[in-house]
Amino acid sequence: MSDFLDELRWRGLIAQTTDEQALSTALDNAPLTVYAGFDPTAASLHAGHLVPLLTLRRFQQAGHRPIVLAGGATGLIGDPSGRSSERVLNTPERVRELVEALRPQLAKFVDFEDSTTADGRVTHAAVLANNLDWTASISALDFLRDVGKHFPVTQMLARESVAARISSGGLSYTEFSYQLLQANDFLQLYRDQGCRLQIGGNDQWGNITAGLDYIRRVTANEGGQAHALTLPLLTNANGEKFGKSTGGGSVWLDPNLTSPYAWFQFWFNTDDRDVVGRLKTFTFLDRKEIEELETQVAERPAARLAQRRLAEEMTTLVHGAEETSAVLAASQALFGRGELRELPAETLRAALTEAGLHQVSGELPSAAALLQTAGLAGSLSEARRTVREGGAYVNNVKVTDAEAPPAREDLLHGRWLVLRRGKRTVSGIEVL
Repeated sequence: MSDFLDELRWRGLIAQTTDEQALSTALDNAPLTVYAGFDPTAASLHAGHLVPLLTLRRFQQAGHRPIVLAGGATGLIGDPSGRSSERVLNTPERVRELVEALRPQLAKFVDFEDSTTADGRVTHAAVLANNLDWTASISALDFLRDVGKHFPVTQMLARESVAARISSGGLSYTEFSYQLLQANDFLQLYRDQGCRLQIGGNDQWGNITAGLDYIRRVTANEGGQAHALTLPLLTNANGEKFGKSTGGGSVWLDPNLTSPYAWFQFWFNTDDRDVVGRLKTFTFLDRKEIEELETQVAERPAARLAQRRLAEEMTTLVHGAEETSAVLAASQALFGRGELRELPAETLRAALTEAGLHQVSGELPSAAALLQTAGLAGSLSEARRTVREGGAYVNNVKVTDAEAPPAREDLLHGRWLVLRRGKRTVSGIEVL
């Protein structure tokens, strides 16, 4: 068995493959070209997209060549996999905009130049492709004659993604045809780029194997072989779909949609039961270091060392080392272990938004009233008692007078206050 496949399996990155021994042989014999596709359904990728993207990076680091495919054509149709209802189709103009928005994110995680690693392995330049390039010029008649004739309807109906939708109320011919488009992508990349492997989430198994069947039918006399490998669909320890924030929305790679601070907190809040698996799946830490962190989880779970390392690795990977440093500084400062006034305004706002940001307008109320407004006390009397007991802080300065309002010059960047009760409970005030 290929050492690389063993590594993927240890990291929890193999759900299904068509012929593992044949794939292992292909990986050992020569650099393999492998692709994964990403449809433009939003203006940003989310955390779940990192599973196939980083798996492409692992293939590249192992000496293989990745193709990152933007679905400019398939994005016009919509994949029925994993959905219980028909998608609302975006306009062609909107799909083009989304493809352009995703390009820099897709390109961020693989290298587009040949290089040699420190241990002498060759890293082959990645390719960024758009399936609209070979799909747009095909007429409907040509597509039906040249592609459609190779797809038995009985097989198409039997595929899990189609069968599930039919049983739950049906699907349009538009979405029914999606697997033909994806299969044609595999064939085009097989012929034009020598691509022999497609990877994707496990919900893509039917679409990927449709491509394998198509390649076998039209290249029967060429003697080539293609492969499929799917990645597990991640859930957390409670069975919830991975990649959702505590508020239920997606955790985006775009810092304008999910701030670096919120991104860090998402990973830092990983359950003890999930954190080792996340380290294996998402980081490039070696086995020895991950096993040491696993020991820390078992012996010192309250220290959250594994969660901190995971959050630091993922924030640096997506947003860079400088943003990671800013986030760490903000986390320290909010709890009294750093200087709040040195934090950039955007970082401070993001941190307070995560902690809970409450707005007031007009004259600043008393410290007790602010504690109540910020949710740190259930009543004014409780807030006053907290002050008397020495447990209330504004901008990390202990409050001694519950009835005195903060001074205007106390406002951070002219608009924010950091309120804290005790050592661990923080909230924010924004003055309008």
